[in-house]
Amino acid sequence: MSILDSLISASESFINNPLLLKIVTSIIILLIGFIAGRIIGKVILKVLKKIELDKTFKKSTGHESSITNIISKGVSYFIYFVTVLIFLESLGLTPFVLNIILIVVLAIVAVSIILAIKDFIPNFIAGYSLKSKELYKINDNIKVEHIEGIIVKINLLDTHVETKKKDLIVIPNSFLIKNVVVKKFH
Repeated sequence: MSILDSLISASESFINNPLLLKIVTSIIILLIGFIAGRIIGKVILKVLKKIELDKTFKKSTGHESSITNIISKGVSYFIYFVTVLIFLESLGLTPFVLNIILIVVLAIVAVSIILAIKDFIPNFIAGYSLKSKELYKINDNIKVEHIEGIIVKINLLDTHVETKKKDLIVIPNSFLIKNVVVKKFH
């Protein structure tokens, strides 16, 4: 058997095996997409640097940033993401993977929201309690732990106290509710 016959035999077995054909096609799609993402990202970076987008951004906002890098990398990552989706679709795995991605994104959003409001809710409830019970008023002289001064502002989230040294201390309302507060009378 010659080398040509063995190549023909290998190509026929490759073409007749749909799973192998699907895997090889998917890998080729993945490689082409990643190469295209990298090339397009670099081209966009050069174009944005040529038009001096960073300088224009700094002139208009007063802030220095590398917006050109952010945009070019964003485009590259978007192309990578679309490439991975096409890769997964060609393998027939898209619904499963997208469901996992959706669950992870929702979990991250939920944790972010919880972390963002974990201090807000106790301070809001404490502030509402302080306002409704009228425990403290502006110009009251108080001492709580090592903080002593005159209340200059009361919000729903915090209370502002000015010390004898004219320092302004912002105290979370939940701290006032949890600790002993001594109200001094003149």
